[in-house]
Amino acid sequence: MTPAEARRILSRAELIHSADAVTRAIDRLAVDITERLAGDDDYPLVLTVMGGGVFFAGQVLPKLAFPLECDYLHATRYRNTLQGQGVAWVATPRAAVRDRRVLVLDDILDEGITLAAIKDRLLDQGARDCLIAVLTDKEIGAPKPVEADFVGLRLPDRYVFGCGMDVRGAWRNLPAIYAVAEAAS
Repeated sequence: MTPAEARRILSRAELIHSADAVTRAIDRLAVDITERLAGDDDYPLVLTVMGGGVFFAGQVLPKLAFPLECDYLHATRYRNTLQGQGVAWVATPRAAVRDRRVLVLDDILDEGITLAAIKDRLLDQGARDCLIAVLTDKEIGAPKPVEADFVGLRLPDRYVFGCGMDVRGAWRNLPAIYAVAEAAS
């Protein structure tokens, strides 16, 4: 996609959540996560899902008021497309997960296939517990194979971008969340 095409998509997009709404949601999530994890005897391993989770992790991590270890993983279904495919593992955590409480940070819980695969893999590797925090949860009108323990914002069942979510590889950097314009009937 060219920069002109990316700008055209944004110019036609519908604002779903403003930058202020996103900031408020992240502040609330930081409080909720801290309340749940601050009293643990062991500090948790926090894993950011690349690349969408970077925006969320970069904003929420400085607000978590407890010691933690950071690492990342990269599992994806989209590969810069609009349709999900099979889960591809690009990178696994370097930190040991065995007997650890793990908190996974991601941008969106969409159909839940990728996050379910991540959670299953971490538990299979011996994680004591695996919690999921997502900036957004898309209301798809169907059951999902996994639920998030912490959710910032709800989304309609539309293709969205911004705040870590991309449209054909672009606009992860936007501070607000937009939906791609629906095609005219």
